[in-house]
Amino acid sequence: MCSLWYHFDGHRNIEMSRLDDLARIFKALSDPNRLAILQLLRERCGEGCTVSEKEAGSTVSEIAEQFDIALSTVSHHIKELKNADLICCEKRGRWVCCSPNDDVLQQVEAFVKE
Repeated sequence: MCSLWYHFDGHRNIEMSRLDDLARIFKALSDPNRLAILQLLRERCGEGCTVSEKEAGSTVSEIAEQFDIALSTVSHHIKELKNADLICCEKRGRWVCCSPNDDVLQQVEAFVKE
């Protein structure tokens, strides 16, 4: 078994942290259902969306109605997208409303363009 050790200066450690974040994001995006859920949220919210009471289509149960998968599976995918900071979720009474995290999506776009 081979082990490689690298010495990173402070700048390189920051870059590795950023790359770790991006790897987590791309892992979350590697599932077709999660991609579809994110796309649905982006289409419904547009750029700069904030969750409002009238956006019932952004609730987890409304998202689940758009897919032929169980509500529990959609909830799992929502959790993975949220853990990767790709979406924001806000509890409003009995509902959980979701919206895309535009800041993170812009960071991913900037990385892809580099």
